[in-house]
Amino acid sequence: MAEVVSPMPGAGRREPGEVGRARGPPVADLGAALSPQGEIIEGCRLPVLRRNQDNEDEWPLAEILSVKDISGRKLFYVHYIDFNKRLDEWVTHERLDLKKIQFPKKEAKTPTKNGLPGSRPGSPEREVKRKVEVVSPATPVPSETAPASVFPQNGSARRAVAAQPGRKRKSNCLGTDEDSQDSSDGIPSAPRMTGSLVSDRSHDDIVTRMKNIECIELGRHRLKPWYFSPYPQELTTLPVLYLCEFCLKYGRSLKCLQRHLTKCDLRHPPGNEIYRKGTISFFEIDGRKNKSYSQNLCLLAKCFLDHKTLYYDTDPFLFYVMTEYDCKGFHIVGYFSKEKESTEDYNVACILTLPPYQRRGYGKLLIEFSYELSKVEGKTGTPEKPLSDLGLLSYRSYWSQTILEILMGLKSESGERPQITINEISEITSIKKEDVISTLQYLNLINYYKGQYILTLSEDIVDGHERAMLKRLLRIDSKCLHFTPKDWSKRGKW
Repeated sequence: MAEVVSPMPGAGRREPGEVGRARGPPVADLGAALSPQGEIIEGCRLPVLRRNQDNEDEWPLAEILSVKDISGRKLFYVHYIDFNKRLDEWVTHERLDLKKIQFPKKEAKTPTKNGLPGSRPGSPEREVKRKVEVVSPATPVPSETAPASVFPQNGSARRAVAAQPGRKRKSNCLGTDEDSQDSSDGIPSAPRMTGSLVSDRSHDDIVTRMKNIECIELGRHRLKPWYFSPYPQELTTLPVLYLCEFCLKYGRSLKCLQRHLTKCDLRHPPGNEIYRKGTISFFEIDGRKNKSYSQNLCLLAKCFLDHKTLYYDTDPFLFYVMTEYDCKGFHIVGYFSKEKESTEDYNVACILTLPPYQRRGYGKLLIEFSYELSKVEGKTGTPEKPLSDLGLLSYRSYWSQTILEILMGLKSESGERPQITINEISEITSIKKEDVISTLQYLNLINYYKGQYILTLSEDIVDGHERAMLKRLLRIDSKCLHFTPKDWSKRGKW
């Protein structure tokens, strides 16, 4: 959700899921942590001064990833342990607490990781083990086809779902990586290894761990990238990278951009406009027909997505770009991509809301639009796992609001309690059944009572949902969608 997303807002928020703090080696004196020349070396850990969200000083433990010298002044690139990489930054010597410095472990004779050479063996216990929590209660899972009954109780409504005897609840496997950036929300899934942006962390070396672009100017906005993006090396030393906001081509200077704008005829993304309501439009872009734009879009998105690795094969993908219109043209707000053919029912591969537009409801609008397309296609869909931290928050919020909207809208017929099944919720919303079940469990709505499942909507949940829906002003109008799905399996090489 620049889902980017965007991710993507909430820049200081800690990631979902618990990550154990890596325990460093015993604290040594300052001399032992310095190189023979008396300089702080890469791999050292020490407290670093920073301002938190409340504008208060704090001294979290950080690892020094790189050191550079500018005009005789040392700068240190630090990663705050147990914080998201988007907070990494260059700091001066004054912000380092040298009294508590920890030196890196000595390099092993044959440093390997899964039989392959490691990228940074000298770093102190840099590899944080993935935690796996398995929950196996004896109660069965809710049946997907058994109807749920509704009846009021003390101002709240309860749904009873008959249990399927003899079945065990599926294990809930939660995994976290080093930065707690990725989460499968209880649904383990192997990462896809093809396409423009794939879930592959094998290239997470010292180069890609560091931001390489200082600032991006995109239209009237200046963006501070959060993560590494493989723009050409000669552009990484520039104070500002200039992008055309319509074709996303990049230039070295403002003069280059101005010269480009005199030749660029685009005032909207290439492709077909398939939705327009008010000032909001969506454009469908074929990654094969508009390869240059698609690749430039992926380069921009990589600045704000850490859990993907960029490749330049955009042919198997469709890109849906959301724009905001004014007298100067259609300005990009965010986008999501999807595979033309997905064997695992993915309706989103990558999703991003650009930072200037975050926390304004555009993320949910992108998600809602992806499910509207799935409804037209007659399929249920799910986002590709793992999700980023902000993507997971956006999807959980959307799933919760959509499912609660269905449950609260049920009406009784002939005096009998209304009933609904998991399959029916999935068909109405196009949300995959596994996501429906995980959302009900996340909201803690499911209770086991006298051999059957009861979905309990408390007054707090109802009131919270009603308040949230009052704030959700941006919605997709299906009447404004002009979209005809294609059967890509019959189109040869797309």
